[in-house]
Amino acid sequence: MSEKLPVIAVVGRPNVGKSTFFNRVVGARIAIVDDQPGVTRDRNFAKADWAGHHFLIVDTGGIVEGSDEPLDQAIRTQALMAVSEADLILFLVDGKAGLHPLDERLAEVLRKTSTPVLLVVNKMDNLPTDQAHQEFWSLGIGEPIAVSSLSGKGSGDLLDLVLEALPEGAHTEQDDDTIRVAVVGKPNVGKSSYVNRLIGEDRVVVSDMAGTTRDPIDTPFTYHGKSLVFVDTAGLRRQSKIKDNIEYYSAIRADRVVHTSDVCVVLIDGSDEEVHAQDVTVLRTAWDAGKAVILLVNKWDLVEKETMTSADFEKKIRARLPFMQWVPILFVSALTGQRVRKVLDTILEVHAQRHRRVDTHEVNEVLEKLLKKLPAPMYRGRRIKIKYATQATTRPPTFAIFANYPKSLPEHYIRFLHNGFREAWRFMGTPIRLHFRGGREE
Repeated sequence: MSEKLPVIAVVGRPNVGKSTFFNRVVGARIAIVDDQPGVTRDRNFAKADWAGHHFLIVDTGGIVEGSDEPLDQAIRTQALMAVSEADLILFLVDGKAGLHPLDERLAEVLRKTSTPVLLVVNKMDNLPTDQAHQEFWSLGIGEPIAVSSLSGKGSGDLLDLVLEALPEGAHTEQDDDTIRVAVVGKPNVGKSSYVNRLIGEDRVVVSDMAGTTRDPIDTPFTYHGKSLVFVDTAGLRRQSKIKDNIEYYSAIRADRVVHTSDVCVVLIDGSDEEVHAQDVTVLRTAWDAGKAVILLVNKWDLVEKETMTSADFEKKIRARLPFMQWVPILFVSALTGQRVRKVLDTILEVHAQRHRRVDTHEVNEVLEKLLKKLPAPMYRGRRIKIKYATQATTRPPTFAIFANYPKSLPEHYIRFLHNGFREAWRFMGTPIRLHFRGGREE
């Protein structure tokens, strides 16, 4: 069984430290503070974990004074959309600046929701001496929880409360027998047309206007006795192109679908005869998420064919991204149905590769050959000894490699081992990961 991750949304006015808090929880500098007014432009959406529990955390962007929309409407839109997507709301306020009228207006909205809300008072850098957070009792949200995102004070206690506050059912399990297929790509590349062609009926609205699809739409499908669920998503845009709250949350939904899928079918527009930076971003998002990936070059019926047209296009794509040499590429037309069914066979193939497990003895035979071909380098005058390896997990295939100095292996040698494993088993369509672990020094 696989887990459907609960979503925790962080809401609040600007400059209360949401991005700093987000980075603290995720454990990496993903969010970048943007001083420009408007919707948050960086990718404030990531997987995090605490005490063995995994969840998705979303920084919703601040409510900006002076918005083109009336202030009350902007507050209500942002808060209600956050509530509709989340299993838990973290309402962040600024303990250093004190109570603000925008905090009170947002609290009015949050008090009316059935979604659990925790009131988090940030910038409490002098805990436990400073008790300024007590004034936020007046918001009527519940007990103010004091934290300092900058120093990390109070973060652990808060995350314990987060796990307790998640409603029953937020952690749900999905049947492994069902293959979830995310159909992703930038706007207007034909995702909805592809899904409609595949199932033979117009289940998804199709329009020439980019951004027609707002919500992910699940379409069950059975093929060769396998249960598949196709999810047509809103286009994944660069965050700088996301203009309003609706598109912002549509992008979050699409990103969430990628993280909860098994296979990502990435569509690009073949009629452009070019691989755009946005296409690269979509492909990298799916690959980095550890999903099986298939690239569909759609609208191929519109391309004037020459002898090597598809081969040249494929070469161009694979040269753009190194990992693309392991991604199946199909040239299709959702309009005419060209090769649309072949995609189904490829989905089953890459899904099987993502679940493939290699016996430990076979892993070590390949590792031994690689070590004979190129021994591990020296570290501080001593040879790095790679002792053995085993496949730790699947989805994606992940190998644990044990060595005396695991953190000292240079990147070029890690790539050598990675490529050697690829040549041995290929794992077409799925990423593989190598984790290096320590053992006793010899």
